[in-house]
Amino acid sequence: MLSILLLIAAVVLFLVGRSRTEAGGWRIGAALSAVAAVLAGVFACVHVVRAYEVGVPVTFGKVGQPLNSGVQFKSPFTDVTSFSTRPVDLNLYDKDVVEVRSAQGGVLYADVTIKWAVVPAKAVELYRLAGSEEAVQERLVLPDSREIIRNVFAKHTSEEGYASAREQIGAEIAALIKERLAPRGIDVTTVNLRNVRPSDKLQDQIDKKIQQEQATERAVEASRTATAEAERKRIEAEGIARANTILSKSLSDKVLYNQCLEAYKEAARANPVYAVPCGTAANGTPVIVDSTKN
Repeated sequence: MLSILLLIAAVVLFLVGRSRTEAGGWRIGAALSAVAAVLAGVFACVHVVRAYEVGVPVTFGKVGQPLNSGVQFKSPFTDVTSFSTRPVDLNLYDKDVVEVRSAQGGVLYADVTIKWAVVPAKAVELYRLAGSEEAVQERLVLPDSREIIRNVFAKHTSEEGYASAREQIGAEIAALIKERLAPRGIDVTTVNLRNVRPSDKLQDQIDKKIQQEQATERAVEASRTATAEAERKRIEAEGIARANTILSKSLSDKVLYNQCLEAYKEAARANPVYAVPCGTAANGTPVIVDSTKN
């Protein structure tokens, strides 16, 4: 556009100079305008795509092939929209944290970081979908990622979401986001599920559940202890009963007589004694008497 204006100015200056007697200055101005128009035209036909960028040329509404990094020649009427191919971090935390609901209806807050980059060969597709580099994240990466994160958490319980199945959920989210964005020309390299925390209401429910489980465990342990103690006492009582039965069967008259004799012999060794003979006809209890006390 600038080159055309300068060219028009050169023609005007030249025509005006022809009608003047002193046309030297006008002709010089026309010549300079013509040179400036040529230079502007040359520069308008050259476009430099910076390193780690890809350009999408658009001429009169028609999208051309992507332009790689370096010096590129184009029509003066061609506009080039650049897309960076460097990795970009989409951080979903703090005010952008993703609020999700579990299969039980509990509210959780997920902190997620998504690293993505533009695929140079598919820059034209991205231009058609988003229109600019800034719009790629706002129109494609962000809404699709939020949708997938919510859908995945909705298939799991609250406990799985913040504890037991967190790694599994993170892997599932990463796989679905990559699958969704890859056909659109967006390469998702990593999806990091950094943190999952329950809402205040859900945390209260979790605390109450933990307290109930602990109370139940204490009751079960007390019941188990009481049952074990009762079993121990039963076994002990059965053992005593068996011992008494065996003892009663083993204490015959002959055994008692022999024990009486053994006791008499032990007493006689220590002190002079006399005794009622063991096993008298009257069946009296044998008595050992110390004669020194008479």
